[in-house]
Amino acid sequence: MSIHLAASVAAVALVPSAFAQPSVATAKPAPVADLVRAIDIPYEQFTLPNGLRVVVHTDRKAPVVAVSVWYDVGSKHEPAGKTGFAHLFEHLMFNGSENAPGDFFEPLKQVGATDLNGTTYFDRTNYFETVPTAALEQALYLESDRMGWLTGAISQAVLDEQRGVVQNEKRQGDNQPYGLVRYKLIEGVFPADHPYGHSTIGSMADLDKASLQDVKDWFRDHYGPNNAVLVLAGDIDVATAKQLTAKYFGPIKRGPESVAPEAAVPMLAQSKAEVMKDRVAAPLVVKSWPVPGLNDPAAPALEVAASVLGGLASSRFDNALVKGDKTAVQVSAGYSDFAQVGTFTIQAVVRPGVDPAIVSKRLDELVAEFVRNGPTADEVQRTLTTNVSRRIGGLESVGGFGGKAVALAEGALYSGDPGFYKKQLAALAAQTPASVKAAAQTWLTRPNYSLTVMPGERDAYDEAQVPPPAKEVNAPEVAAKGTREPMPKVGEVGALAFPAVQRARLSNGVELVYAQRGTVPITQMVASFDAGTAADVADKLGTQAMTLAMIDEGTKRFNSIQLAEAKERLGLDIFTGSSADRTTVSFRAPSANLAPSLAIWADLLRAPAFPESELGRVRTQMLTQIAQELTDPEGIAERIVPPILYGAGHPYAKDRGSGDAAAVRALTRADLVAFQKAWLRPDKAKIFVVSDRPMAEVQAALDAALAGWKAEGTAGTKVFREDRSLPAPRIVLVDRPDSPQSRITGALRTGLRGTQDLLPVITANDALGGDFLGRINMDLRETKHWSYGAYGGFQRHANAAPYLINAPVQADKTGAAIASMRSEISAFVGAKPMTQAEFDRTMTGATRSLAGNFETSGDVLGAMQANDLYQRPDDYYATITQAYRTMTRDQLNNAIRSVIDPNRFVWVVIGDAKAVRPQLDTVGLPVDQLSAASVAGAPEERK
Repeated sequence: MSIHLAASVAAVALVPSAFAQPSVATAKPAPVADLVRAIDIPYEQFTLPNGLRVVVHTDRKAPVVAVSVWYDVGSKHEPAGKTGFAHLFEHLMFNGSENAPGDFFEPLKQVGATDLNGTTYFDRTNYFETVPTAALEQALYLESDRMGWLTGAISQAVLDEQRGVVQNEKRQGDNQPYGLVRYKLIEGVFPADHPYGHSTIGSMADLDKASLQDVKDWFRDHYGPNNAVLVLAGDIDVATAKQLTAKYFGPIKRGPESVAPEAAVPMLAQSKAEVMKDRVAAPLVVKSWPVPGLNDPAAPALEVAASVLGGLASSRFDNALVKGDKTAVQVSAGYSDFAQVGTFTIQAVVRPGVDPAIVSKRLDELVAEFVRNGPTADEVQRTLTTNVSRRIGGLESVGGFGGKAVALAEGALYSGDPGFYKKQLAALAAQTPASVKAAAQTWLTRPNYSLTVMPGERDAYDEAQVPPPAKEVNAPEVAAKGTREPMPKVGEVGALAFPAVQRARLSNGVELVYAQRGTVPITQMVASFDAGTAADVADKLGTQAMTLAMIDEGTKRFNSIQLAEAKERLGLDIFTGSSADRTTVSFRAPSANLAPSLAIWADLLRAPAFPESELGRVRTQMLTQIAQELTDPEGIAERIVPPILYGAGHPYAKDRGSGDAAAVRALTRADLVAFQKAWLRPDKAKIFVVSDRPMAEVQAALDAALAGWKAEGTAGTKVFREDRSLPAPRIVLVDRPDSPQSRITGALRTGLRGTQDLLPVITANDALGGDFLGRINMDLRETKHWSYGAYGGFQRHANAAPYLINAPVQADKTGAAIASMRSEISAFVGAKPMTQAEFDRTMTGATRSLAGNFETSGDVLGAMQANDLYQRPDDYYATITQAYRTMTRDQLNNAIRSVIDPNRFVWVVIGDAKAVRPQLDTVGLPVDQLSAASVAGAPEERK
C-alpha cells in the first residue's frame, strides 16, 4: 500500500456562482449503455483431456499474441507456517525448467517478448508475455515446460537465490512510508486463521523455513494443467490454438485438484481501533470492512459506493474533508473484490496539525449519512460513465497487466465464465441509488477495523531483522535434460506497422501532430508546452508544480466542483504533468464525447482561474507532498541527485521533487498567473493526438475549441550553459534511520545530449543495466540476491543524457553492492565488454519486440512526443529496424566505452547511517554524510 500525494492535486475552487454556466456543462453525453456495448471481447474456449482450459480471442491489429497462464493457487491456499510459498514459487518458475534451463527471461528476450512478468495474489498466480506471432510456439513450449517439467530443475541453490530476492522485495515495500500498513489492515480485518488473513509476500521466518521438498510438493499439489487457464489473445485463431496446445500441453498429466478453502466473509465482534507510529510526514486514518467478493450480487453496488464516497474527483470525502473543512489533504475509498471475499477501505491523509480523531469522526459521519440516504442518481451516473470509460481504454492491449487476456482469464478462473466481464458491466450499469444504498446498509453498518498512523519513530518489528548469513552455493548452469522434444525455432517476425503521423497547423498557429488508431473508440490528446521543470523559477522552485496543481481548480466559467462533475458525466480524464523539458495538459475521453470534452479541456488551457480562495488549501497539500517526499527514499534521492549531477545553477538541477517548501509557502496567485502566461501559451505548444476519429474531424473540433487562443506578454526562456567542471567522485550518504534497505543511486554526467543519436549507447547498455538480464541486475539480484532489482540507463533530456543507476539493496550489503557495481561497470567498458551472446540477444530482442512495444494508442502517443522532443523524424520507429541491423558489436562497445567512466560516478545512498557508514568507509571513496534536514533545505550537517 503506497500513500502518495500527486503533484497535480485535484481539488475544489468555489468560484462565485455568478459566472454563467456554459452549454458544455449540460451537454448530453453518450449513454452508458452505448459505452458498455463498445466493450466486447469475442472468444472461444475448449478443454484439453488433461483438464487445461484454453480461451482464445482473435485480434489481428498487430502480429503479436498474448500468452497468459493463470493457476488456481494463491496465498489463500497456504497453510499455517508456509506463508509466502505461492509468491516464492512464482519466482522459482522464472529460473528454468528441465528442458529450458537457465533464466526464463533469456529465451523470451531473444524472441522479442513484451509485457513479460508474473504476479501472485490471494486467489491466483499468473504468468504472461506478449510475443510476436512467429515466436508463439516457443512461448508455448516454455510455458508448458515449466508446467509439466519443472521439479527436476529446482535445486537448493535456486531456492536460496530466489528466497533472498523475495525477502528483498519485502524489505523494499516495508521501507516505504506507511509500508507496514498493509500488514496491519489484513490482521485487523481477517482472523489469523482465515485464508485471506496473511499477506501474499509472507513472513521472513516462513520463507527461511521453506525446504526444497516443501516447494516441490507445492508444485505437485497445485500446478497441474487441470488447475490452470491458458488465454491466447491476438493474432491467432481457434484451429491453430487447438493444434498447438494439444502439441505442447497435451502430454502433461493431470494433477490433484486445487480446492478453494472455506472463506466466509468474517464478522468482527466489534469495531477495533489501533494506532501505530512510522516515519511519515502526515497522519493517516484508514478504516476497512470485510465485505463480499466479486461473485456476490452486492459487488457492483459496493464499487459504486466506493466511487461516490472517495473515488470520484467530486467525491463526498473530497468535497467535505479536502475542499470543505480542509482537515485532510488526500482522501480515497476503494472496494477490493477478491474471488471469495472483499474489503471496503476508506482513508484520509490528515493535514499536519489537525487531530486525526477529528478526521476519523468526520469519516464515520459521512459514511453514516451515505448509509442513511444513499447516493444521488447523478452520482451513480457519473460513476458508471467514468468507470466504464476507463475500462474501455484499458482493454486496448491484448495482454499485460490489464488487457483483454486478463479480463478473460479472471472470468474463467474466478467465476467459471470467460465472459463474466460482460455480466459485471451489465450489473454495474444497472445500479440505482436504491441498490447502492441497500448494499451500504447491509455491509457498511457492520463493525470495522480502524488504523491511525502517527508521525514518529517506527515501531520495532521482527521482519526488519536480517537473518544470520547462511552458507549458500550459486546455482550452476545446467544442460537441458532432454525429457521432451527440443525447443522450436522462431519464424520470420513481421515488421512493425507504425501508424502514419500527420502534421497540420490550427487556425491559431498551434501545430497539430496526429495519428489514427481505430482499436478502441477513445481519443487521447496532449498539449505539450516547451517548459518543464527546467522552466521552474530558480528562486521559487515549485512554481510550476503549484501552477499545475491549481490549473484544475476552475476557469472563469466553472468552479472546480462543476468542472469535476462535468468531466465525470463525459467519462473525461484530464491530467497534468511535466518532464525536465516539457509541461503537459492532456486528456482521454470516449470519442463519442469528443466535442464537449474538448470544450472543457480548452477552457483549462485558455482561462484557468487560479482562485485566491483555494490557493491556501492547495498550498497546504503541496507542502504536505514535499514533506512526504522527504520521508521516502526515492523522494530524497530525486531531490539530492540533480544539483550534484548538473551543478546547482543548471536548469535541470531544478528538478527536485515538488519544489522548495519555503518558496511554496511564499507563492502568490500572481506568481502562478505569471508562470502560466510565460510558459503555458500557444506559441510554446504543440498538440499531439491519437484517435479513432479522422484527422479532419479532430482538427475542426480543435479549431473550434481553441479559436482565438493567443499568447499574452513576454514568453519565458531557458538558457543552457555547459558546465565543464565535473562533480567530484564520492559517496553521499543521507541518514534515514532504521531503514531495512539502502537505496543506492549512481550518477554520471556524460556530456551527451538527448537530441544526439543515442541509439548505439542505449542499445549497448541493454547488456549492462538496461534490462532484467543486464549484468548489474543479474549480479545483485540473481547471483547475490541482495536486491529485488537494480538497473542503469541514460536519463534522456533534450540537452543532457546522464547515466543513472538505481539499486535498492539490503542494508548490510550496501558497501559491497557499490563495490560490485563499480566492478561490473569497469569490466563492461574494459576487459569484459559486451559478448557476442549479449549482442545477439540484444539485437533480436530489440527488433522483434517493436510490434509489441507500440500495440496501444498510449504507446504511439508517447513515441510521437519523444520523436518531436529529440528532433527525430516522425517515421523514426518505422525505420529503426534497419538501424539495428547495421550495428556491430565493436561499434556498441566503443560507443559506450567513450561515454562511461566508472571512476567518475557519484554514489548517493539513502539509508541507516549507523548500519551502512562503516561499510561505505571501506569502498575507497570519500564519504559525505548528510542529515535528512539538510535535504529539506535546513543548514547542511556533514560528518
